[in-house]
Amino acid sequence: MKLKFKSTFTERLSRQVSYIANDSPSRARKFKNDLIRQLKKIPKNPYIFRKSFFFDDNDIRDLIFKGYCIVFRVNNAENSIEIFGFTKYQENPTDE
Repeated sequence: MKLKFKSTFTERLSRQVSYIANDSPSRARKFKNDLIRQLKKIPKNPYIFRKSFFFDDNDIRDLIFKGYCIVFRVNNAENSIEIFGFTKYQENPTDE
């Protein structure tokens, strides 16, 4: 399965990495690298991750990483994983 990163995810990740970099650029790089390493594990077995807390759909899953929730959709028709949510405290991972 191929990973697809939606703009909602990439924009939020960029903002968070920039925020961390204000305090420590090296921690920001490590955070981003560690997260990407975890995301690359999703295609091997996407259904081991919990069913999403935010959506009532068995194909939408949550990866928990250092207190953040990364929301992704398993799209079997396109043989892809769509990563679209990155949240910590929002009620909906796609809201601003």
